[in-house]
Amino acid sequence: MSESSNPACMADQNGAVPGEAVKKDENSRRGNWGNQIEFVLTSVGYAVGLGNVWRFPYLCYRNGGGAFMFPYFIMLVFCGIPLFFLELSFGQFASLGCLGVWKVSPMFKGVGYGMMVVSTYIGIYYNVVICIAIYYFFMSMTNLLPWTYCNNPWNTPDCSGVVSTSSLNSSLANVTAAVSEVVNRTKRTSPSEEYWRNYVLDISDGIGNFGEVRLPILGCLAISWLVVFLCLIRGVKSSGKVVYFTATFPYVVLTILFIRGITLEGAVSGIKYYLTPQWQKILDAKVWGDAASQIFYSLGCAWGGLITMASYNKFHNNCYRDSIIISVTNCATSVYAGFVIFSILGFMAHHLGVGVSEVADQGPGLAFVAYPEALTLLPVSPLWSILFFFMLILLGLGTQFCLLETLVTAIVDEIGTDWIIRNKTVVTLGVAVVGFLLGVPLTTRAGIYWLLLMDNYAASFSLVIISCIMCICVMYVYGHKNYFKDVEMMLGFPPPIFFKVCWRFVSPIIISFILIFTVIQYKPITYGDYVYPQWSLAIGFLMALSSVVCIPIYALYKIAMSDGSTFWERLKNSVKPDPTWGPALQEHRKGRYAPGPEGVEVCPLKEDLKEKEKEEEKEKDKEKEKEKKEDINVTIQGSNGSTHNPTPSA
Repeated sequence: MSESSNPACMADQNGAVPGEAVKKDENSRRGNWGNQIEFVLTSVGYAVGLGNVWRFPYLCYRNGGGAFMFPYFIMLVFCGIPLFFLELSFGQFASLGCLGVWKVSPMFKGVGYGMMVVSTYIGIYYNVVICIAIYYFFMSMTNLLPWTYCNNPWNTPDCSGVVSTSSLNSSLANVTAAVSEVVNRTKRTSPSEEYWRNYVLDISDGIGNFGEVRLPILGCLAISWLVVFLCLIRGVKSSGKVVYFTATFPYVVLTILFIRGITLEGAVSGIKYYLTPQWQKILDAKVWGDAASQIFYSLGCAWGGLITMASYNKFHNNCYRDSIIISVTNCATSVYAGFVIFSILGFMAHHLGVGVSEVADQGPGLAFVAYPEALTLLPVSPLWSILFFFMLILLGLGTQFCLLETLVTAIVDEIGTDWIIRNKTVVTLGVAVVGFLLGVPLTTRAGIYWLLLMDNYAASFSLVIISCIMCICVMYVYGHKNYFKDVEMMLGFPPPIFFKVCWRFVSPIIISFILIFTVIQYKPITYGDYVYPQWSLAIGFLMALSSVVCIPIYALYKIAMSDGSTFWERLKNSVKPDPTWGPALQEHRKGRYAPGPEGVEVCPLKEDLKEKEKEEEKEKDKEKEKEKKEDINVTIQGSNGSTHNPTPSA
């Protein structure tokens, strides 16, 4: 028997699992990843972003150090990995982006539009953060970091550095006494903080006072968008090659900074502060809420990026394996980054003679104030600064690639004409230009206020609502049995029972818990001593609602446009899967999707084998009946050597 006719065949294409087509599966219309390494690296680059470096370590030490790891990994197992697997399998099965996949239940297409709105907001301000990192990267290319001393035009009388100009030629050990004296002053602002506020941002007195555009930041924003566009100029074909560097080199930099950090005096105390468990905090609901929220936001669930990236996979790729690898890598990176951050902060605290909590920070405050200040204490500080900001740039770009590709893919899939598919580069350029123009207000003197407003509101509770509705739609409207069969058709094996339970019950409950926690823990945003005015908070809530409101608006539109004489009939028709729902390629549309002849022979599932066996048994029964009739009938001798009938006919 030939290999292709073996029902248990396994293709050797792209690491396939049972169910993989014998011939190479290539979606020539949309394109596929060059190989699965490109997909895994892109997804790792998407999930591992700036939050892993500037948010997780701070959350960890604030919520009980090593004790925080316990609820963190519990949430990873019961919420993070299942949701990650759900989105990857969803996009891979249909080979469509975050809009197209809602053929599964057209009434819920508003969820896809909500994902696009969220990705738009994040893409706008995320690239501004990247452009500031680019600016710091260029400013680090000097013999002396510009935020080392307080003798610059932008410094104020309150500025006190950790290194004084009089001790420039002395060793670091000799400045400890001077540093302690500095700390004892009632009011101290570091040179790195004044460089950040007074020079880089030239920050205004409020969110309504935009002031002029900061031209150096605007130039870096243009560079950032240009880099993103060039890396996506051929879609996943070009970005898939770039991620070999952008997704791996940050780990090289982290390792270099880690080795340098742990050799410094005071580093051990910083790491102890980061990891020492405070077990009593495990009973605090806020700790569990922070753990669940960090897992949810860190993995990029409900942004649309996971669905989009998976849509370029080959149909039988093992996304179950990929979801576990990527999720675990993301969380391990967060923990590893904590060692890098707190070893340096421990060293800084030791020199200042204060506790680690006095120098620990999160968000832009860590990336552009606390950590750069700590780097000034190191010999050859410009080198370490260049490495650190280059790492931030790469971490940001990995996420930005997927955000832009999510929007472009959604637009191209929705229009779907041959022209727009051929000219996808034009769409990419158009989205990049619009993103740049929308980011210009964030480069003004009030830009940091708007950036933090978008960060706090645009992608907060709206993501949780979107994810919850997606789970409900797939599991309860489309039907969990249907979806489990789809996954089995795609992977060759049904999803494990653990994931079935999580998808239907556990994950939606945890998502609801995150939503309730987010509402209860809500506090109006502030930036340092600045309290945001009420009108700006109203704008923040409108941004958050703008993505969620897409869901009911589109649902009402779809119900109104559906066939039926009554509302109930229209509702039922609006949630039915579109006739074109299912695998994109004809060769994969089998079973309940396309009972016709398949384009290529595929490895059959158990159900298909049983059907074949039944058909073969029926054919054998028919053959036996024919043989019986031939025995009864009278045969006539012919020239072909047939036998005589011993009883001549009448």
